[in-house]
Amino acid sequence: MIFDDIDKKLLTFLQTDSKQTNKELSNKLNLSVTAVYERIKKLEKDGFINKYVALIDKDRIDKSFVAFCHIKLIQHTQDYVVKFEKEVANLPEVLECYHVSGEYDYLLKVIVKDMMAFREFLVKKLTSINHIGSTHSMFVINEVKHTTVIGF
Repeated sequence: MIFDDIDKKLLTFLQTDSKQTNKELSNKLNLSVTAVYERIKKLEKDGFINKYVALIDKDRIDKSFVAFCHIKLIQHTQDYVVKFEKEVANLPEVLECYHVSGEYDYLLKVIVKDMMAFREFLVKKLTSINHIGSTHSMFVINEVKHTTVIGF
């Protein structure tokens, strides 16, 4: 597939607001509606676009407490890594989980109602995973930038 500047602009527009109509996008890109439709289908087919989602205001659903947790495993065996990743993937409070380099093995982004809910999550769910050696948590004071748009 040829991936050109028009595709980059189209992806930027879709990342900003995926509910825009093909007509609106065609006007912004100076393309026909059909050309926009075909480009979108090609971007989807070729895996550039994985899915479309609704971004929810966390304050409106009473989930405004965000924490980042560093996790260190007891051992770095394949069995422990696979089991930890499988268990943490099933925790709805964990929005993101990254296997990272450095002093800790994983970085989790956790979202809950408040500090009490975070403590309950930590005590009853996270630290009940057998393969965790230690944790270190940091709490968000202010969200300076949050975007889902990948720039080109």
